[in-house]
Amino acid sequence: MSDSTGPRTGFEDLLRELAPQVLGTLVRRHGQFEGCEDAVQEAVLAASVQWPAEGVPDNPRGWLVAVASRRLIDQMRSEHARRERESALALEQAAEPAERDVPDADDTLVLLFLCCHPALTAASQTALTLRAVGGLTTAEIARAFLVPEATMAARISRAKQRIKAAGSAFTLPEGAEREERLRVVLHVLYLIFNEGYTASSGGELSRAGLAREAIRLVRMVHAQLPEDGEVRGLLALMLLTHARRDARTTPSGDLVPLDEQDRSAWDRDLIDEGTALVKASLADPTLGPYRLQAAIAATHASAATAGETNWQQVYALYLVLDRIAPNPMVTLNRAIALAEVEGPEAGLALLTVLDEDERMAGHHRLLSVRAHLLEKTGDTSGAYEHYRRAAKATASLAERRYLESRASRLKG
Repeated sequence: MSDSTGPRTGFEDLLRELAPQVLGTLVRRHGQFEGCEDAVQEAVLAASVQWPAEGVPDNPRGWLVAVASRRLIDQMRSEHARRERESALALEQAAEPAERDVPDADDTLVLLFLCCHPALTAASQTALTLRAVGGLTTAEIARAFLVPEATMAARISRAKQRIKAAGSAFTLPEGAEREERLRVVLHVLYLIFNEGYTASSGGELSRAGLAREAIRLVRMVHAQLPEDGEVRGLLALMLLTHARRDARTTPSGDLVPLDEQDRSAWDRDLIDEGTALVKASLADPTLGPYRLQAAIAATHASAATAGETNWQQVYALYLVLDRIAPNPMVTLNRAIALAEVEGPEAGLALLTVLDEDERMAGHHRLLSVRAHLLEKTGDTSGAYEHYRRAAKATASLAERRYLESRASRLKG
């Protein structure tokens, strides 16, 4: 199978896999997320310097736990006057063998649930997940979201403080609360992938590293919850979507729409894996939004050419999706599929439903889809105007260039 996590050294892969496990061990043992997270980051930094020169220790996880524990002890000692009890407990544990009490259980899922605590905003959940579970540095996360490092550092710090104030226990929630928290976890990972696949702003159409990181994190969740249909569906959706990455832009970085992409450049290994996951996820009679989106992506992936796409099936799936998980973007995509099935006028009629939705007011995607459908009806002046408005509304330079080129072609 193709490497869906991108080119990294073996040390980096190992550290990113182990970091959340080590953090989970420390948080479970000491009960303070912020201090433990900082200590683990320092231990990972130490390993990235020492392991390439000295070799990976026989028990790398135990090594990281021991080093992170010592870092945490140092932090506790500096606050001894205020935190005498915690310091005494930590010193007692540190005096025992370095690799003691390193449980075999992987706490990554518990850690993800903690990072997606309901007390946090979506932006804070995303940042904390990438930092604590993804192993990205604050600088890397800031670059991914095009904000100053100081801004991202403050956001992560506030998130840690909110978790501390909420007094959340380091355990998996039970029953309905667990299902709700898992839904939040999957939504955060979905947002991370979407930002990586189509960047909301900046000069590049995508940030492949962010998309790959989302895939890696969902693989981790899937490994722990292999029978969950929505986890399986989200992984399938990401793989099927990411499979198109190399065909989405020209060598100069210009956007290539789906119907014009060279499908021989799609990653067949990712498509095969994603399609198999879709089939497995749809065996569950209870359909969820990620499974339906994955089924739509699989329908596109199964078409050898754009003209062979089963648009009737795509439209039917969007119709179900719009019923179980109403969302303006789902309606927008349903309009595109309806236009392929019944003609552009039918698609334009459905778009009028979105004109009253405040979330879509002036949104470049609504403007660009309307422009595309107007162009198909022969209304070139209307299409030109909407392409121009859409270009002005997007913060993505790659999308802006594409929309301006569509407008210019009509004007010429």
